[in-house]
Amino acid sequence: MLHFLVALSAFASPIGCILYVRSMLRGKAKPNRVTWFLWALAPLIAFSASVSQGATWSTLSIFMSGFSPLLVFGASFFVKNAYWKVTPLDYFCGFLSLFALALWAATQDAFYAVLFAVLADFLAGVPTFIKAYWHPESEADSSFIGGLISSSFGLLAVQEWHFVEYGFPLYLAVACLAFIVLIRFRGHKLKI
Repeated sequence: MLHFLVALSAFASPIGCILYVRSMLRGKAKPNRVTWFLWALAPLIAFSASVSQGATWSTLSIFMSGFSPLLVFGASFFVKNAYWKVTPLDYFCGFLSLFALALWAATQDAFYAVLFAVLADFLAGVPTFIKAYWHPESEADSSFIGGLISSSFGLLAVQEWHFVEYGFPLYLAVACLAFIVLIRFRGHKLKI
């Protein structure tokens, strides 16, 4: 059963991001490159920290939650007009996000790595959250639905309830749910 949950978890996130890229190709979704790059970086660090502490298969969903945004970030360079204009706020949040990741590097402690990865991911998402609030038509909820499914199955696969193993998937589930609610209930749901 555990391996089945992990497999479901691992594939939900990239499927959601592939649908997001499809929305980009249709000229609907316009990702913020700073956010999507940092959304890739923070989970990959959390994944590394979890594995270094002996975390189990449940961390595969964390890896995929980092790999999947790389798909969107990469596609934004190939799809004409499929990116959001970066503002000083984006750079500021990006800097704070990178600073949080640097704090992890300084501690070399798995608990703090996951904590700072969550903080970094949150700070990286602030510009996109603001964009989704003011311009929900520029976002697609598919990647967030995939992320919610992925992180939820990842949580079900947790074998030991230690923050290092459940912290990031729990944060991702809450963050993805917040984005879905925002995009859908601002009245501008995109069709995928």
